[in-house]
Amino acid sequence: MRIVLVANAASGTFAAGLTTDAIRARLWAAGLDLLPEPDETLPLPERLRAALRTEGVTVVAVAGGDGTLNCAAGMLAGSGVALGILPFGTMNLLAKDLGVPLDLDAAIRVLAAGHTRAVDVGTVNGHLFLINSVLGMPARMVRHREAFRGGRIGISALLRLAAVALRHLGPYPRLSAVLSEGRRRTRLRFRLLAVVNNDYAEGPGKILERTQVDGGELTLYIARGLSPWRVARLALGLGLGRWRHLPGLERRGVTRFAVSARRRALRVMNDGEVRLIAPPLRYRLMPRAFTVIVPDPVQ
Repeated sequence: MRIVLVANAASGTFAAGLTTDAIRARLWAAGLDLLPEPDETLPLPERLRAALRTEGVTVVAVAGGDGTLNCAAGMLAGSGVALGILPFGTMNLLAKDLGVPLDLDAAIRVLAAGHTRAVDVGTVNGHLFLINSVLGMPARMVRHREAFRGGRIGISALLRLAAVALRHLGPYPRLSAVLSEGRRRTRLRFRLLAVVNNDYAEGPGKILERTQVDGGELTLYIARGLSPWRVARLALGLGLGRWRHLPGLERRGVTRFAVSARRRALRVMNDGEVRLIAPPLRYRLMPRAFTVIVPDPVQ
């Protein structure tokens, strides 16, 4: 197993004083075969492309958060090169879903063991998402994700984010769109449309955790309206682990669908990173299209 390290020092919890050289030293100490890293002065996408082109590379180890991993997935999917995760993000949702430890040394031990798993990938107009793709009000609130910074997502963080959502309810209008599933067309106006790669789990403490990563299905959540009462109830439901069947929240399983709107571009948040994409938005699932280094499943 030959590894190239790409570290994003701008990620949410990249510790002060922890340099790429310090991470590299820990990888060497774990006995990993490190190849030369791309020029650290290059933009992240160019560094990832250079890492993928490195002769003999079998794993690109990425030190960063979910947005950085999303960028890496866009380069690595279908290449045969696996992704190694060293979690340094604000929320680290993908690492948690895969069981990758948030402690650096423990994550390096997982990387050194080299167990792989093929996971599903969602796409929208060719842009990949490993966790979710969101339209509507949450895509406008991405700058407030600092409420989650620093570790486990709890009820207090959800309530802080709910308070931010309440401030956005007035100025942010509903989005009008047409949802197409095969021959079925549905006109709707919504505050939130979330597409989850597989689905979220319910249960105490399972906040934004997915049930599986290779189930071969997308799950669509739609909130046509978000009154202050519904926002508060949703935040509380997430904290208690009982929210799927709340009034006003639609949920359905799909494998592909499209969203059309009379706009030049829609604001889409894939794995926490916002981009403008011209409609119609065509969503589909690529089953087990991406390989990730994960903990030993028998442990």
